Amino acid sequence: MYSKEKYAEMLEKMLLTRRFEEKVSYFFAMGMIHGTTHLYVGEEAVATGVCTALKQEDLIVSTHRGHGHCISKGIDLNKMMAELLGKSTGYCKGKGGSMHIADLNVGNLGANGVVGGGLPLAVGAGLTTQMKKIDRIVVCFFGDGASNQGTFHESLNLAAVWKLPILFVLENNKYGMSNSIKNSTAIDNLTVRADSYGMKGTEVDGMDVLKVHAATIEARNYVLQNGPMLLVCDTYRYLGHSKSDANVYRTTEEIESWKARDAIAQLENYLVENKIFTQDEIDAFEKDTRQQIEDATAYAQKSDYPSINDIETDVYA
Repeated sequence: MYSKEKYAEMLEKMLLTRRFEEKVSYFFAMGMIHGTTHLYVGEEAVATGVCTALKQEDLIVSTHRGHGHCISKGIDLNKMMAELLGKSTGYCKGKGGSMHIADLNVGNLGANGVVGGGLPLAVGAGLTTQMKKIDRIVVCFFGDGASNQGTFHESLNLAAVWKLPILFVLENNKYGMSNSIKNSTAIDNLTVRADSYGMKGTEVDGMDVLKVHAATIEARNYVLQNGPMLLVCDTYRYLGHSKSDANVYRTTEEIESWKARDAIAQLENYLVENKIFTQDEIDAFEKDTRQQIEDATAYAQKSDYPSINDIETDVYA
């Protein structure tokens, strides 16, 4: 059991992520967001379960599907929505878009548009943490597709050699773009890859935020004392890989079977059944988070676009 405040934090973070992504999906459909984005709908329990178990000083490294990580680590919704709409008040002044959100003030070292690109960055942050003797861990999020990249093996090996305080969080959503993990990976249990580097590996139900949270608390303590660890979260994305994905490679039955285990619905039912919150209080959470997203939307829409005079500002060759 957790405090009411912790339950409330987890529910709020998951709801904010879901509503944010729904709003972004709508903006894309209306032609209001350019470029691309990769939505996190369905995977909310992983980011929220992990990030609400961390300390403020802990760092995270995100991915191209990183909105949930950002929100769960406490990022400013106004600035994030403004960035996606290409406004000057965004985190990258409207120039970075969906895959380049970062905020060092909340310990978010940033998203990365390169699959597996965040893994070596996490090793660098872990080495800095170790050399400076800072009491924190580094969490590196990545997907099952990234676990087949060379950066995965190189990063886990080096982190293990140096015993760096890194928690590698593998979000196994079963698909790398349109390619099923059954077709791309020769093993079913991804935790065994940790064995190759003398590292502890464990798996958790990534559709249950309470299980992810508990596993992360245990993992954080382990990493601080022993060095790196691999946490595999079994989850599923409801939507396509990106906005250009027609999603024709999956059956409706498969998607609906995962939706039946929806993490938000699970938590809400748990909270009501265990009399932690009433249904009226749950409804109030739903209303409040929707309003927060609407407020962020209004802020972004009222913000100015970057000036043409700033086109070369913050751009490096």
